[in-house]
Amino acid sequence: MAKNSKTDSTDSTIPANPGPGLFDRPETQPAEPDKTQAEPDKTQAETLNPFDPSRYRLSTNYAELIGTAEHLLEIACRKPGKEAWFRTHPTHRMESMVLETGGDGGGDREVFLVDPGLWQALALESVFGPRLLIQYQTRQGVNAIWPIKVPRSGDKINPWTRSAIQAAVLAETRWVRLESDQAAGCYKARTADGIPDDPKWPDHEFGRLLELAFRDRIINSMDHPILKKLRGEE
Repeated sequence: MAKNSKTDSTDSTIPANPGPGLFDRPETQPAEPDKTQAEPDKTQAETLNPFDPSRYRLSTNYAELIGTAEHLLEIACRKPGKEAWFRTHPTHRMESMVLETGGDGGGDREVFLVDPGLWQALALESVFGPRLLIQYQTRQGVNAIWPIKVPRSGDKINPWTRSAIQAAVLAETRWVRLESDQAAGCYKARTADGIPDDPKWPDHEFGRLLELAFRDRIINSMDHPILKKLRGEE
């Protein structure tokens, strides 16, 4: 059967009785170069930059051709920066118990989501307490979760918490920048009426956002390294 492979340009089958002189052909002499063909301009070849992007760039925008979509991969859990204009999501929020470490000279602040089965055992831990977790987005399109410290049951709400919640409510409809007023002992909220655009919220349920924010920071056992460190075991 004949082969159709592109790599087999000739039939490699050897006849059973090859004819005389089949393997005694004289060696083929290399063809003389065509001296009439113009040689490349060496001066021009030497001056061309082989890494000039304009030589290789395609004009087609393949990102638009195939279509692209932004995928949210990480979400931080932190208060909005003092220079950030932000908006808060009107429904993506919940109160929960978290464990917060660091800050105040003790390294980077970290917030851990705690399994409800451990809440009672950690009730007296000073770094364990309730937080209002709210999704917000900066004007640069960065999404994050704001953990606002709220009072335990029976405790009074302090001015820092009250003003933070008021700023979060205001940011549902207006762009807000949060400032700390140490003299007054509360936050101040500045608004920007000159920003016409609204936030473009990612198409994710709040549960998915919690997963992105806490997938590596969830405490579901008393043997968690953070709890061991708090007990002085590490």
